[in-house]
Amino acid sequence: MTVSTQDIVAVLGLKRKGATSLDLAEAIEQGLPVAAADRIVKLLAPEDPSFAQRIAPRATLARRRRNNSRLSLEESDRTARFARIWSQALSVWNSAEAARRFLFEPHQLLEGKRPVNVIRTAVGTRMVEEILGRLEHGSVA
Repeated sequence: MTVSTQDIVAVLGLKRKGATSLDLAEAIEQGLPVAAADRIVKLLAPEDPSFAQRIAPRATLARRRRNNSRLSLEESDRTARFARIWSQALSVWNSAEAARRFLFEPHQLLEGKRPVNVIRTAVGTRMVEEILGRLEHGSVA
């Protein structure tokens, strides 16, 4: 399953027409705007503002908003990881509601863990990507 860089950039709300993967990597290294994290929270968990704490502590996000500063490298990476998985889930399910359900319900291939909890690490993210790939191609998942 391939989600384009443009899909991820769009989910993040970045204005980078024709952005390449290298452009996205550089944007992450420079720090994404806090608005990108806010978009991810609204897309993935519109009813749960505490979801933002998966990206950064509440006080840190508030301080970054107040100072109009950017996310750290780690926070930007987490935000982009959520954006990539969200884009893939939307591609598979063709519905925001179904994509959310997939991300927030326990999955048997993750030993009953919720995909949204597993994608906190690169290895966990890869596992969720593999499940989405199997779903997209009609394999048992």
